[in-house]
Amino acid sequence: MIKRLSVLLAVLLSFAVEATSTKIYVWRNEQGVLVFSDTPRPGAEEVKVENKNDQLTSVDTSILDIKPKAIEEKYQVSISQPENNATVRDNTGSVYVAGRIKPIFKKGLKIQLYLDNTPYQEPQDHSMFVLRNIDRGEHKIKMDLINNQGKVIASSKPIVFYMHRASK
Repeated sequence: MIKRLSVLLAVLLSFAVEATSTKIYVWRNEQGVLVFSDTPRPGAEEVKVENKNDQLTSVDTSILDIKPKAIEEKYQVSISQPENNATVRDNTGSVYVAGRIKPIFKKGLKIQLYLDNTPYQEPQDHSMFVLRNIDRGEHKIKMDLINNQGKVIASSKPIVFYMHRASK
């Protein structure tokens, strides 16, 4: 019986949060058993509970930066085809242009291709282009990555290629 009372007392005293907001009273009932309650009654004594918070973390959190941060995605755009200073031999004047986007090409982004500093067609949602009927000579291409607000967020380095078409 004393073990039960000891356990009951230990449980009640372990509720430090409730102990600080609620008073605990103790008395003996008609059989002489100790009774603990949060309701006072005649002859009950208030139990004094010390409010100690001895719980310490094993990790020093004072050095942690817990402020939320916006994740900036640094995009990179490059043209993989044609290579810089390459000669493209095609009598129809067709050139296949391929670009790479890093880290990943996400939905909502667009690619604008520039041919000789002039936008080539409308921006599209992939980085593969086919240029048609390109005149003989030197040409420069470049790609811009555009977000869904229309802002350029990355650009490739310009690539120079030479179109070689047989004369008739």
